[in-house]
Amino acid sequence: MNTDLRLTDTNAASDSQGRTWGLEGNLFWYLVGGLGAGITTFFVLIVIMKAGLLSSFGVAVLPVLLVLAYIYGLRQGKPPGYDRDFLERILSGGGFGPQAGGTGHSKHPLVAYEDSTPGEPPSC
Repeated sequence: MNTDLRLTDTNAASDSQGRTWGLEGNLFWYLVGGLGAGITTFFVLIVIMKAGLLSSFGVAVLPVLLVLAYIYGLRQGKPPGYDRDFLERILSGGGFGPQAGGTGHSKHPLVAYEDSTPGEPPSC
């Protein structure tokens, strides 16, 4: 047996999902969908509804801006699940953990006088 061989742990698998136009992973497809929705909206407003050019462009750019805000605000460079956690916190409030800035214990109504100054009745 040849003992001159050196064994080294390597990571031959690719951990990256790749980049397209500077966007991580499959975020490129969100942008393509937003552009498609914007172009479709633009042509529906121009051809079918006979709207003006500038107003059609102003309305059609909204889907693209929303997708870009979603990509760069909630997905690009963020940990997996950040967008879902953020939207869940906005829609349903905090989780089961303690509220930020709390004292760490709940106040019982019968011991509410702890915060009152000596000689004053407890405020309810």
